[in-house]
Amino acid sequence: MTGETDLSPARLRHARFAIAAVFCAHGAVTGSFATRIPWIQDHAQLSAGTLGLALAFPALGAALAMPLAGRINHRFGARAALRGLLSMWTLSLILPSLAPNLVTLCLALFVYGASAGMADVAMNALGVETENRMGRSIMSSLHGMWSVGALVGSAAGTLAAHTGADARLHHLIAALALTAAGLIAVRGVLDLRSAENAEAPPGFALPPRSALLIGAIGFCAVFAEGASLDWSAVYLRDVLHTDAGLAAASTTAFALTMAVARLVGDRVVDRFGAVRTVRVGGVLATLGGVLVVTVPHPAAALTGFGLIGLGIAVVVPLAFAAAARSGPAPAQAIAGVATITYTSGLIAPSAIGAVADATSLVVSFGLVTLLAFALVVGAAVLRPKPAAGKVAATNRNETTGIRP
Repeated sequence: MTGETDLSPARLRHARFAIAAVFCAHGAVTGSFATRIPWIQDHAQLSAGTLGLALAFPALGAALAMPLAGRINHRFGARAALRGLLSMWTLSLILPSLAPNLVTLCLALFVYGASAGMADVAMNALGVETENRMGRSIMSSLHGMWSVGALVGSAAGTLAAHTGADARLHHLIAALALTAAGLIAVRGVLDLRSAENAEAPPGFALPPRSALLIGAIGFCAVFAEGASLDWSAVYLRDVLHTDAGLAAASTTAFALTMAVARLVGDRVVDRFGAVRTVRVGGVLATLGGVLVVTVPHPAAALTGFGLIGLGIAVVVPLAFAAAARSGPAPAQAIAGVATITYTSGLIAPSAIGAVADATSLVVSFGLVTLLAFALVVGAAVLRPKPAAGKVAATNRNETTGIRP
């Protein structure tokens, strides 16, 4: 991509902080929505089953709309595209709480998911471009800032729910505030455009072949993430018979280790390279899974879920970065990997439940352990190509782990 010529260290630092703020705003929308799902369920008068159906629509909308992000980026440039798509995402927070029934909620969540996915692709593509120009890893910390935003949005939503605030008012205020914050942040990101002779990516396309293996690695990590977030507390309660407070602590342990690992992960990646980092992470996640399924004690399970979170934390950021460097159309490749990972996040909770119904939760987390081990085996697909950009040349030496 081409664009602004001021790539001084000060300008790049400013661009990094700006794109980090964008990630934070994106995460805050997710946190704000998740905490008010019970209110939305009551408002639309939904059963647990119909709510589950409705909650499949964000992933469906994202999967269908994400390929469009590459074309929008090409047409309008990275900054303008991100400005529009991020605003669509933050404002879409208003829609679900307005829905009075199942049909309107499904439509609202489809739009919510579509705007989320397109903004996700745009900000990750620009994050990778910023990383390339800085010559060192920043994607892990950007995703860490997304987690920070989600925590902030969740905290505000929890406070709103505790005070009995109407979710329609809460989400209107949050949407307007986050839209304003996002617009301010986008002003500082790099203003990049496709080369004049570059061919426009297709509006809809299957993930490029270069993204499939990379997406498979992301699939394994996101499956383990979705399974642990949704089922860890149930595991401690039903398998280990702990009280509700200790069961909930397993989810907290998992989420915190993921957030912390992402915030500090760039230094590890710069020192040891993407492949070695993911392999070691896969070993840690596999060890965590083994602890969960073989040691029937709450302390072992808490440690195990924490290790799973630590081990998979940087995989998705590195998968997006590898996808962007895997071919001539970075946004399209990122969209392909994002589609695969979104699909994993969609099916993981229900797959764990189905396996548990047929066998047990212990067997379900045995599956998670196998997928964690797949990260060890398949990490090599994240190796940067020699000609893929500055980061590949200056960031990593996968054989020695020493920066050249």
